[in-house]
Amino acid sequence: MALAFRTDEAASVVRADDADSDRFIASVQNLRTACGDGLERVDDQILDALQSPVDMIPAVAGHLIKSGGKRLRPLLTLAAAGLYGYDGRDHVRLAAAVELIHGATLLHDDVVDESALRRGASTANVIWGNKESVLVGDFIFSRSFELMVATRNLTVLGILSRAAGVIAEGEVLQLGTQKNVATTFDMYLAVVEAKTAALFAAAAHVGAAIAGAPAAEVEALRRYGLNLGVAFQLIDDALDYSGVESSIGKTVGDDFREGKMTAPVVFALENADDEARTFWRRTIGGSDQQPEDLAEATRLVHSSGAIERTRREAERYAATALGALELAPAGPMRDALSELAKQSIERGH
Repeated sequence: MALAFRTDEAASVVRADDADSDRFIASVQNLRTACGDGLERVDDQILDALQSPVDMIPAVAGHLIKSGGKRLRPLLTLAAAGLYGYDGRDHVRLAAAVELIHGATLLHDDVVDESALRRGASTANVIWGNKESVLVGDFIFSRSFELMVATRNLTVLGILSRAAGVIAEGEVLQLGTQKNVATTFDMYLAVVEAKTAALFAAAAHVGAAIAGAPAAEVEALRRYGLNLGVAFQLIDDALDYSGVESSIGKTVGDDFREGKMTAPVVFALENADDEARTFWRRTIGGSDQQPEDLAEATRLVHSSGAIERTRREAERYAATALGALELAPAGPMRDALSELAKQSIERGH
């Protein structure tokens, strides 16, 4: 069965429902423009990689890709390579591999989290089943490694294969924090750095590496991606309690309903009174939630200052990302990456 969609008409588009994040949307679009036709070439590579005579594979993969997303990770790979004037084809293969790794982890995440919705649409595990989602995720992972191998570059293969392992570790770490009201901010950060930021870091890292950038600058791009990833996730977690369907690509309140110990809850618990602690133990620790509890959770994280503190942490990581980027060559591409980092923490304002 051939895939009957174009990813540049689906997954690579910026979602129109991000009405309160116009500047962030513009920064993503500016980065896409700076990368020329790179993302369209990545789309073609992904389209080719997901072909299979087993009908369910392109059906499940196509459902995931068509659900939307801003495609930040492959853009980081293209942009990092573009900073150094790379004019080969391997950065496209690597950007596609990065996006495929991301897609595979989303399929697995939805099974582990028992999610019913992603970006407003039913998840693959709801439509086809858990077994099918896991196995198609495995197929997508295999295709990503084929693309890595096609570059014949052991350095980039090592970077992305290590990142895949770290992401899996992050999933396991999250199991230890989920519904655990004793979770600390350091424990939370360990999950974020492994589960989310590791792929941001690897995406930028391989782009600079394949372009032959100086070692110090390759490392700087890795640090840019890592810190951008943490900042991005911190804002996502703050937006889950914003009460607005914003730029997070999921339904507001999902983290609360799934019992995830994200930064807003960790911070809210630090200085909570007995009544608030009892509420969090019941709703997060005990999974005993009533329809009105999300509103109360939202009130508590706001009244405790946890949202503001989460945003301050995101600002700190974004500043570190910008500092790392100063080592990269000046020009429109660096400007676009810089603006992306600045606007990533303005979402929801």
